Amino acid sequence: MSEVLKLSGITKSYNTGKPNEVQVLQGADLTVAEGEVVALVAPSGAGKSTLLHIAGLLDVADSGKVQIKGQDMTLKSDRKRTATRREDVGFIYQFHHLLPEFTALENIVLPQLANGVSERDAEARARSLLDTVGVGERAGHRPAALSGGEQQRVAYCRALANEPSLLLADEPTGNLDPGTSDRVFEALMSLVKGTGMSALIATHNLELAARMGRMVRLTDGRLVEEG
Repeated sequence: MSEVLKLSGITKSYNTGKPNEVQVLQGADLTVAEGEVVALVAPSGAGKSTLLHIAGLLDVADSGKVQIKGQDMTLKSDRKRTATRREDVGFIYQFHHLLPEFTALENIVLPQLANGVSERDAEARARSLLDTVGVGERAGHRPAALSGGEQQRVAYCRALANEPSLLLADEPTGNLDPGTSDRVFEALMSLVKGTGMSALIATHNLELAARMGRMVRLTDGRLVEEG
């Protein structure tokens, strides 16, 4: 089985060289195989968001190597990193960050148009994704008219709109109540498993983490495999 994401010896510090320097990552290693769903468990402030940003090419490590689909992205140009991020990586955050002036459907269509997909095909895919997560009838509503759970499901669809190889999610149900969180998480899993993509999902919820294929814990800046 091929590797979609490989992190090798990732280090990251803030306020480098100053007395209050904080070492967030200290040689983190991780491999995510094709079709694998991995839970990244860590308490708040441990560095999981930093790790996800580095893995998704939104941030640069102080040292170490990031490979996506076998390609070393460490020394690539900003243009190449941006292209890879747009084509191969999908992001989901704790808060939905939907564009308020556009409908649910339009929020999913727009990133596809930016990636060269025709409007007809983009709309068809958007409707299919919304149907999959159970909010197809809300396609014409703007975010303000949607519940928190509905907004987050639309955000899931937007992240998967361009059919990325790798999905990175940072506490994707963290701002929802437990009942809604469970339903929305199931919607996310149905999207991921239905496409065969790989996913690295950060959460502090051990119950949700246990429902993924594998669990790693971020401890003292390193990743430790959980049983």
